[in-house]
Amino acid sequence: MSWLWAIIVGFVLGLIAKAILPGKQQIPLWLTTVFGILGSVLGNAVATWIGVNDTKGIDWTRHLLQLLGAVLVVGVGDMLWASIKGNRRQRA
Repeated sequence: MSWLWAIIVGFVLGLIAKAILPGKQQIPLWLTTVFGILGSVLGNAVATWIGVNDTKGIDWTRHLLQLLGAVLVVGVGDMLWASIKGNRRQRA
């Protein structure tokens, strides 16, 4: 059941990260989910490193770190995906 939750959370975080990032991301939906999962794992690792991974009540700091991790991974992943596919965007 934990894999199912990881996929659901990764999907939601990936979509939120795509909405936060400016412009249109070129990555497919399955890759958005994978990047969301990786961002969540990255956020959990940072939360553990700074000691806020398990608190009383809702872990707002951990959730924020997961979202920031997803934004970072989706942003970098989109740039890599665009360069692999040869669809580099022109930046002004």
